[in-house]
Amino acid sequence: MIIKKNLVLNTANKKPILYDLYYYKSGEPLPLVIFSHGYKGFKDWGAWNLVAEAFAEAGFCFIKFNFSHNGGTMEQPIDFPDLEAFAENNFSLELDDLNRVLNGIEDNEMNLEQLVSKVYLIGHSRGGGTVLIKAQEDSRIDRVVTWAGVSDFKSRFHENSPEFENWKNSGITYVENSRTKQQLPHHFQFYEDFKRHEERYTISRAVKNLKIPYLIVQGEDDATVTLSEARKLHGWNPTSKLEVIPSGDHVFGAVHPWKESTLPENLRKVVDKTIDFLK
Repeated sequence: MIIKKNLVLNTANKKPILYDLYYYKSGEPLPLVIFSHGYKGFKDWGAWNLVAEAFAEAGFCFIKFNFSHNGGTMEQPIDFPDLEAFAENNFSLELDDLNRVLNGIEDNEMNLEQLVSKVYLIGHSRGGGTVLIKAQEDSRIDRVVTWAGVSDFKSRFHENSPEFENWKNSGITYVENSRTKQQLPHHFQFYEDFKRHEERYTISRAVKNLKIPYLIVQGEDDATVTLSEARKLHGWNPTSKLEVIPSGDHVFGAVHPWKESTLPENLRKVVDKTIDFLK
């Protein structure tokens, strides 16, 4: 298996993107999977490395990357030393990052010494919403998969709450990272960016207009993104496939750090169902 870790995708006047490649060299073009992490996530979280290896073993090229403003740096991709970048993150930047990765593959700038055939997107949690919007509007995408994917961005701003008013008035709000205990900042521009592009960033619109195969994988006991959200996604696109993982939580049994050499049982089910769908 060829594993290339912490490669850097540079684009003029933009923050660099850190990414990993996993694949076996083949004389034939291989299908490519691009994985997008979720909110407060990163490419090296938990068991994502084992996930990448499983897809490579199954005959895929697998790319996972850090969104440019996720709070990590080139030197410290796992922790969140760049709080200013985190504060300036928004949906526009994340969609642009995903587009930069796709362009990098197309322009042969990704250190990928392997021809690729189909292009598939997988997104976890908030990354699920991002890949759905991208998949609907970009003809380069052949299939899309969400793992515990959100069905709506707008409701998560809680626009009618006192906390939202405080955020609007002060221009900044904070959310705790339960792992590092940091107070992670969000500037109000995050909401303003959403409002400027609200139609584009309405996930229901994207899902209803998807013209490619779509797999929804959802944990039955997910307390962060509930099963009701997965059922909404499926209802908006009846040709989609919904797979519910019994007793599955938001990360399908994984934790960070993941010290085992094998995937947790529920995450293995997620990977197997996704590979079956993509093949």
